[in-house]
Amino acid sequence: MKLFGLLGNKLTHSFSIKYFTEKFQREGLSGQVIYRNFEIPDLDEFITLVETEKQLFGLNVTFPYKERIIPYLNHVDDVAADTGAVNTIKIQRNGSGNLLFMEGYNTDAVGFQSAIEALFLPHQKKGALILGNGGAAKAVQYCLKKLAIPFLVVTRKNDGNLMFEEVNKDHFQNYPLIINTTPLGTYPDITNSPPIPYHLLSTENLLFDLVYNPEMTTFMKLGFANGAKVENGLKMLHAQAEASWAIWNS
Repeated sequence: MKLFGLLGNKLTHSFSIKYFTEKFQREGLSGQVIYRNFEIPDLDEFITLVETEKQLFGLNVTFPYKERIIPYLNHVDDVAADTGAVNTIKIQRNGSGNLLFMEGYNTDAVGFQSAIEALFLPHQKKGALILGNGGAAKAVQYCLKKLAIPFLVVTRKNDGNLMFEEVNKDHFQNYPLIINTTPLGTYPDITNSPPIPYHLLSTENLLFDLVYNPEMTTFMKLGFANGAKVENGLKMLHAQAEASWAIWNS
């Protein structure tokens, strides 16, 4: 039996375990592989986890550990190095199950690109607002650079980026693609949303929320109510999960 799983702090919102369990059933792998959630309150527990669970060969990584996990790994791929964030770990062991080597990858970038390319209209490629600047945001930035789409990062802090309270109608017009990379609105805190002036949105805007639980986030509802096209992050989850599975089996 090989074990895979999701590493994070609070994981009640995640659909990863459901996705992989159904995948294993479809592909006749039940009984051979299993996917579990690994909630740890502190990364100091990470090494103990991977040393204790000798059948664990791969992990997905979610908030808040995508950036902080890197020092614990032996190597990261080019995308993870460029983004400064890891969401997939491949674990190598010897015949006795002892830990040998851990490699970090970032499949969020390929997942985001796969999901977004089928959505935006030509005019929406002229610019994007990225809400948040965490690990997921770094993957989105990497992808937008590849697609030659200019972007502005929007944060709460006065850190050289655009601040939420500074966002105005001109930003929505010049950066019509608006991407929420924050956890705001994730189950169970479903009433939360990034603090942008939703009333200034229009039919020219596309709002993409990396959050997928709930299916229709408050961010999306407020955008839709003001004419914007909206999409959640479920297709991105599926695409990055398949990329993770390919890495674990390479």
